[in-house]
Amino acid sequence: MANVAVIGAGFVGLSSAWWLVRDGHQVTLYDPAGAAGGASFGNAGTFANYACIPVNNPTVFRDLPHYLLSGDSPLRLRWGYLPQLMPWLLGFLRSSTTARYTRSATALAMLLGRAQQGYAEMLTLSSLQGFVRPRECLYLYSSVSTFEASLPTLELRRSLGVKTRILDQEAVQALEPSLQPLFARGALFEGSWHLSDPSAFLQALQSWLVAQGMQVRATAAQALQPQAEGVVLQTAEGSARHDYVAVCAGAHSKALAAQCGDHVPLEAERGYHLMFPGASHLVSRPVGWAERGFYMTPMAEGLRVAGTVELAGMGPQKHQGLLDLLRFSSQRALPQLGQPVAPWLGFRPTLPDGLPVLGRSSASARVVYAFGHQHIGLTLGGLSGMVVADQVAGRACDLDLKPFSATRF
Repeated sequence: MANVAVIGAGFVGLSSAWWLVRDGHQVTLYDPAGAAGGASFGNAGTFANYACIPVNNPTVFRDLPHYLLSGDSPLRLRWGYLPQLMPWLLGFLRSSTTARYTRSATALAMLLGRAQQGYAEMLTLSSLQGFVRPRECLYLYSSVSTFEASLPTLELRRSLGVKTRILDQEAVQALEPSLQPLFARGALFEGSWHLSDPSAFLQALQSWLVAQGMQVRATAAQALQPQAEGVVLQTAEGSARHDYVAVCAGAHSKALAAQCGDHVPLEAERGYHLMFPGASHLVSRPVGWAERGFYMTPMAEGLRVAGTVELAGMGPQKHQGLLDLLRFSSQRALPQLGQPVAPWLGFRPTLPDGLPVLGRSSASARVVYAFGHQHIGLTLGGLSGMVVADQVAGRACDLDLKPFSATRF
């Protein structure tokens, strides 16, 4: 049995803790905010096993000016942040060529095809079962032309094993009658599901793990010092030695990886959400609007409208234009909505090629990485935790981790 530190209490970190506890290890969880204190709190709640299409793709060369300049674009760039962002942005553009994009999509599909395996045993816990809603995600296109423009990516999904059913306007209305008849086509993704409350799910998982003996430290990991027989982890409260450390700190992982010899070009995609209390009955499943870049997900507290991307670092200032876009667009799709509450901003960890970092650090086999999951940390949390546990145990992993190495940059 090893003494393992897990840094980060989001879906990836707590799933890693679950797999490690399952293997019999003593786990200490480090996170100043506790379960779901970061990006895992405010996501769209979707298990998106279909999300193998990275944001970086060949259309970016054609569409980027529109995205950066249009008032209804779900992508915004804070121009004062551009000098700091430029190395990442250049890497993003390099990763958007057809060959590299296809490699990234293929690697993601390999993980996503196994994603349910990462959760199957965990979801037998009675304390977690009540959060799962087995309704498939519906992705909508407001015009035939935008749907037809998406056909190459839909075909790529199919070729990579994603089962998709295409709906015409009448079928969309029959499935979700509260929607305005704005949508010419829809894509229904088989095998997807969602959570009624992602934050409460993780809090319940953390409580179960604590009952099994996991310790929780409400403090941030500041430094890692790999040694021959372990890793010294430094916090504001002092230092502790662990046999292994799993870095699952999302957008905060970059500095820790650098201390372990890996300089990864990690950036934060700032994402937003709004809550519409009492409106969860208006749709029966997560509904995404392709052109506007957001989802409407029925949750326990109401309808969550989540999405958009802002590239502006990790400061606390919210972009009112993106919040307005979420409000206006969701009210256009569902005129029955009232006024939203609780505007939220979170930081998705993202890398230029759209792939996470999974595997051992360069400095030490005793530091294991699982971060950079951009929009699919919930989806890949369970599988990433399985990878972490395999690395700690020294078990052979039947996943090809080479595309996700921290040294690929």
